[in-house]
Amino acid sequence: MLKLNVLVAGSTGYIGVQLVRLLVKHKFINIKYLCGKTSVGTRISNYDKLLSNKDLPKIIKFNKNLIKDVDVIFTALPNGEAQDISKSLTKDKVLIDLAADFRLEKSSDYLKWYKQKHRAKNLIKKSIYSIPEISEKNIKNYQIISCPGCYPTSILLPLIPLFNDKMIKTKNIIMDSKSGYSGAGRGVHKKYKNKNLYESLSVYGVRFHRHNSEIQQQLNKYTKREFDFNFTPHLIPMFRGILSTIYVDLNKNVKQRDVINKLNEYYKNNSFIKILSANKLLSTNEVINTNNCVISICKTKYKDKIIILSAIDNLIKGGAGQAIQNLNIRFDFPIETGLK
Repeated sequence: MLKLNVLVAGSTGYIGVQLVRLLVKHKFINIKYLCGKTSVGTRISNYDKLLSNKDLPKIIKFNKNLIKDVDVIFTALPNGEAQDISKSLTKDKVLIDLAADFRLEKSSDYLKWYKQKHRAKNLIKKSIYSIPEISEKNIKNYQIISCPGCYPTSILLPLIPLFNDKMIKTKNIIMDSKSGYSGAGRGVHKKYKNKNLYESLSVYGVRFHRHNSEIQQQLNKYTKREFDFNFTPHLIPMFRGILSTIYVDLNKNVKQRDVINKLNEYYKNNSFIKILSANKLLSTNEVINTNNCVISICKTKYKDKIIILSAIDNLIKGGAGQAIQNLNIRFDFPIETGLK
């Protein structure tokens, strides 16, 4: 089978480097171009020594003429830049965006949450927000694939099946998420230079973290009812991994075992989703350097409440790995290609 030629824009950020590390193992992919801004002329191995023995192109500056030479463009860029690139796509090209440029279905919501006007409004309807396990039947119909944020991935994977089957109440949902500092990008050390990053836990984005918008949008699709939640993210002193602790109320006559059975049934054909036995405690150590999401359903002291634990690697399942899953579905590759 012929290999797809790929361009990675934003190849030297934490997500971009992780993406390249996975793509070099993908037997149907040829990395044609690596693009950056401040890194032009250097090697990607400067950012990850594990890539030193790989035959990869030098980093160059992106220009739209490069698009004609590739089949797929991955964008791991600051918010807004993939919108500009999308306007140069021809019909035979696929754009897979790992930023937020096409996550929201209304341009007004993008302006509200990201404080900038959407520069490709006419292409929003031609894009799909794709959690692979949820959207897999529809991905092939779209030229622009938007990968979810890392926090929403850990939250939506356990919640969507339960809302879909009306097993949990839509009120008073608490989402408490903790992430390694790589989730804030390479600029994290400047942004949090006074936070004692390596020895303290920091809360941020209270009330208005941008990921509220996509969590709200996606859950609205599955509840069809009014609901409310509080989402609070934290940075913790480790490099990678997310653990989300979600507190929900059960609907009448729903038991813990019903929730576990539902999730097992929903994800029975998805090798990257692991549902643990009841009340099993977990840690991010179980998912680091994998494309897995591990979920545990725990009892509380109240019969009508449960705690959902959900762990992912933010750079893989919450980023680069999920992007490759979407690629594999879009081009009919075996789903685990490049991800084992």
